[in-house]
Amino acid sequence: MKVLERKYWLPFALITSLFFLWGLANNMTDTLLAAFKRIMAMSDTQTSFIQLAFYGAYFCVAFPAALFIRKHSFKAGVILGLGLYALGAMLFLPAAKMASYGFYLIAIYVLACGCSVLETTANPYILSMGDPQTATRRLNVAQAFNPLGSITGILLSQTFILGDISLYSVSGTYFGLGCVLLAILFVMLCVKMPEGGDYNSNVSHGSWHGSMRRLLANRKYSFGVVAQFFYVGAQIGVWSFTIRIVMNELGVLEKPAATVYLISIIAFCVSRFVYTWLMKYFKPSRLLVFGSVTAFACTLIVVFSAGTGWFMVSGLILISLFMSLMFPTIYGIALGDVEKESCGGHAGDSKIGASGLIMAILGGAVLTPLQGAVSDSFGINQSYLVPAFCFAVVLAYAIFVERIESTKEELR
Repeated sequence: MKVLERKYWLPFALITSLFFLWGLANNMTDTLLAAFKRIMAMSDTQTSFIQLAFYGAYFCVAFPAALFIRKHSFKAGVILGLGLYALGAMLFLPAAKMASYGFYLIAIYVLACGCSVLETTANPYILSMGDPQTATRRLNVAQAFNPLGSITGILLSQTFILGDISLYSVSGTYFGLGCVLLAILFVMLCVKMPEGGDYNSNVSHGSWHGSMRRLLANRKYSFGVVAQFFYVGAQIGVWSFTIRIVMNELGVLEKPAATVYLISIIAFCVSRFVYTWLMKYFKPSRLLVFGSVTAFACTLIVVFSAGTGWFMVSGLILISLFMSLMFPTIYGIALGDVEKESCGGHAGDSKIGASGLIMAILGGAVLTPLQGAVSDSFGINQSYLVPAFCFAVVLAYAIFVERIESTKEELR
């Protein structure tokens, strides 16, 4: 069974490029915590407000973005997302001139609004490009380009931000990114994009209420939103404090510590391709069980092995290796049945469903400050108990899905 038909090659490639772009933003933002801690002498809790602004925007914008693309088109969502992303990046320059942390948070919020629109648009579109049985594999392929953007973002940050930490090194890097985004926006305006599988321009106010009722009644979907909330909280927490914990453990400065962060993202990227290949032979739910158990174990290594140097750092890197399948796999499993129902007459449900799964990215905004507070009170190693708990929730969801799927197989 083909993962992608020939007729979808071009739109798949174009939409997949968006996964690269928001990966770039996500991980450049992660490095800002270490930069602002040095520039403005902030606590871990204060610097975590960066993640609150970034992932809080995801929560606020995802549902309106879903309604927007239902009323207009996927292409309109892409244009709107790129425009907000570029605007937010360019606002970093006046923020530097004002030397205002609050202004930076506003710029990050606007930038993240654009990323939220892009994610709400791109994920369900990728799922709709072909057979629903291969939808999770297809999304894993597209999502594999997300960490490539992350790697690029870390390299940019390491070279232009952490190498010479100042407000203008931060702002100049983001302003340059904004110029690149405007060029990409122009290209997208000139490209004709096909409509998505459940595109419907005649959406009434009542129809989205019906979509919400059907989605909440779908246990695989509703528990999936909860699992996604905790997974994103774990991922962002692990990565946000990677540079800080490596500096503390190995006694190095920000730039060399960022190299460990880069290794983690490379491991994340490579393992996502491996997981996608393994899905030819193993069910996504079983791989999700494996990934959540091993990520949980590695997180406990970080918590309880402070002072062991590279042993602790190795555990930290392995978390990224094992958790890489979680976001697209939870997304694909949770939205898989919704896609089938959309094909059966509930057009538009998948877009509303997609917004719920993107809104779950709020976990990064809520749980990262909690981890920062634990770090300030009890130590940075102990703060990794927060992502450990999150991986336990993902494991519960994986077991739940595995039981449902096993029961269905027995009834066949």
